[in-house]
This record gives sequence, C-alpha cells and structure tokens, in this order.
Amino acid sequence: ERKNAAMTAKYLGLDHTEVVISQNDFHESLDELLTHMDEPLNDPAALPLYLLMNKIGAEGYKVVISGEGSDELFLGYRQYFEYLDIEKAASLHHKNWLKKYFHSHFSMNREWEWYKRIFDDTLLFRTSGDKFTDLQQNKLFRRNVRDNESLRFLESYRRMFEQSAHEHPSVWYSMIDLKLFVGEHFLTKLDRVSMAHTIEARTPFLDHTLAETVLSVDPSLRIGNGGTKPLLKQIARNYLSDEIIDRKKKGFANPYMEWLIASGRIELIRAVNDKTGLFYPEEIDNYIDMARRGKFKQHVWGLYVLSHWIKRELL
Repeated sequence: ERKNAAMTAKYLGLDHTEVVISQNDFHESLDELLTHMDEPLNDPAALPLYLLMNKIGAEGYKVVISGEGSDELFLGYRQYFEYLDIEKAASLHHKNWLKKYFHSHFSMNREWEWYKRIFDDTLLFRTSGDKFTDLQQNKLFRRNVRDNESLRFLESYRRMFEQSAHEHPSVWYSMIDLKLFVGEHFLTKLDRVSMAHTIEARTPFLDHTLAETVLSVDPSLRIGNGGTKPLLKQIARNYLSDEIIDRKKKGFANPYMEWLIASGRIELIRAVNDKTGLFYPEEIDNYIDMARRGKFKQHVWGLYVLSHWIKRELL
C-alpha cells in the first residue's frame, strides 16, 4: 500500500507518514490485539490497523476519518459483480442436470457453493462475511450443519428487503452488507482497535443521508459497465487523477498466515480442538495443510482467532 498511499498524498499535497510492520511487530502485538477485540472476529487486517492506530495515537491525534461503508455502498468488491453474473443462471430453463451435478460433485471452493444455491433456487448472497459455506461447515463441525442453515440469521433482513420498494439484487448486497458485514464486523473492529489507543474513528461514508441517496438511485448507475465503484469514481475524477482512480484495487494486506505458521502459533488450533472436540481433527489438518500452500488462509485465520478466544475465555 505504501507506494499507492504516497502517490495519493503527493497529488493532494498532504503530509505523509509511512508505518512499516515487521514480523516481530506481528508476534509482539497479536495477543494484545485479540484481547482488545474481545470477540473472535475473522479479519486479518485488524492487526495492521491496530499498529497503525498505535502510531497515530503516539503522534498525539485523537480523531481519524475512516472509509468503512464505501465498498458496500458503491459496489467496490469484485465478487458483487460475480454474484450478479451467477444470478443469471437462475433463469436457465434446463438446469436440472446441473443441479444434480453440483449435488454429486462436492468442491471446497466457494464458487461451487454459489452455483449450487442458484440451482437449488435459494438465496445466493449472504453477506461478504460468508467465509465458511454451509457445506464447508458441515465437513468441519462434528455436529450436523444442514444446507441453508445460515439463512435463519438473515430471515428478518430478507423479509425487510422484500417488503421494500427495492428489487435489484445489488441493493440487497449493499443492504445486508451494511447491516451485518459493516455494522457487526468492520465497525466493531474499527471501534476496538482505535479506542485501544484512545482514538475516535469517524466514518463519513456511513452518513445516513448519503446512504439513503446512493441507494435511491437507479441500480445501473452503481453498476456501470461492471467495474468496481463506478459512481464514486465518476465523482472522484473531479479531485484525483485517472492514474490514482483507475489503479488496481488493493486490500489492507499483510503476510499474516506466513507469520502465523513461522511462529508455530498455528498449532493452537489443534491444541484447543483436542480439548473441545468441536471439529473433525482430519479436517483441521486439511485446512492447515492448505494454508501452508497458500489456500483458504482466511478460513484458517478464523479458526485461529476462535481458538485463541476459546482458550482465553472458556478453557
């Protein structure tokens, strides 16, 4: 992120401070961070954000502006457009053989679950926080997890959406993500990592009048030609260069899994599971092995954060 951030700061004439996070910072701060989080939130970006807030607080600042809500309001996630494409498969007249195929050929990949939902005529999008699909959970948990069990958590929100004047799937994506993914996940993370350093974080994209305005426009304006955040980018061209606006989207990334494995901390997942018996040990081994090969990393991070919380609070 450093090169991109420096470019934007220079273009706008802003003072710029870089915070470089090392593997040692990761190890020294992880337990402290997870204690401040107070609950097992599956978000690897929490640690770099925590260390960033530490630097901001050390320089004497008390209030920061943060961008939570912009991706959800303006369709900033690539998978939103993948979902919109997959939604079209629901209108196929001859899809029974596809339904049978997906029922008989299991895949760990989330895309498999997405198509299966469409061919089963059930709700496709269930928030961007839907990391473990129902079938992944069913293979992992010792208790049975039925297909579509996650829908019971969305029932009241879905009913609210169906009773509104909105019909387009993209509005559902934004609504449920703002209610749950932002409201229950991102804002919880932001509040706890900022307040840990006595900093108040404000989120102007979540101003209710802005959200009401954006969600009231024709969905085609938010979708544009299928690129992320088309409406916001159109407005931003009044203030930023095309080079900045059109560059590839990059998340708040860090090599969290590589560092977790190198430290040996990842073994906590097995140790806690030996005491709780929540998961099938062979599936835990499978996930950890895949994480070592660079796959399903956020799934394993979620298992680690949960195990850390269970050990601290319950064992």
